[in-house]
Amino acid sequence: MKYGESSFDIIYLLFAVISGCILLKRAREKTGRFMGIATLVLGCGDAFHLVPRVLNYFTDADMTAPLGVGKLITSITMTVFYVLLYYVWLSHYDEKENRMLTAAIWCLTAARICLCLFPQNGWLTNSSDVTWGILRNIPFVILGAVICLLYFKNRRADRVFDPLWLYILLSFAFYIPVAVAAGLVPILGMLMLPKTICYILMIVAFRSACPRKRIV
Repeated sequence: MKYGESSFDIIYLLFAVISGCILLKRAREKTGRFMGIATLVLGCGDAFHLVPRVLNYFTDADMTAPLGVGKLITSITMTVFYVLLYYVWLSHYDEKENRMLTAAIWCLTAARICLCLFPQNGWLTNSSDVTWGILRNIPFVILGAVICLLYFKNRRADRVFDPLWLYILLSFAFYIPVAVAAGLVPILGMLMLPKTICYILMIVAFRSACPRKRIV
């Protein structure tokens, strides 16, 4: 189990970081830059949690604090990733920005990050407190629902981005049980694998939407 999960995590991180660099290199306009930055934020942020998780399998060192702090950093970078998805949506579909919607997204983001920073989360002890697991994820789930609805609204406008709303929906469907109850039911942690696959599919869509530059 540890070899399979560790290999998957390492391959995912390499794929995300390399893809982010490729997207930024290929980017010719704002959409490409947003996709590249979003992919790098996702991959680099997840590394703070997944690298200690892999090391925990193969070393005798106490990884409690690194795992907990890694979860904190990943929680924040995942939130930023969805904010960037909003700006990808605005740019890719050439939507006129709604100031109230943008303000709501940033307020949800600020609420999520503030709740993550409370010491009651017990990051340094890698706590699995159910109450705070629910509290800090309320604004995050609302944020995800908003982004999902935006992509759902434009689902027939672009073949490459058509399924993005579904990937977002499924990623949250797999994430919520883990975030809330994995401490009580450890087997739920397995849902992080299909959640990560949803992220991989999003990155694949980004790369398809940002084709290789042609040399004339």
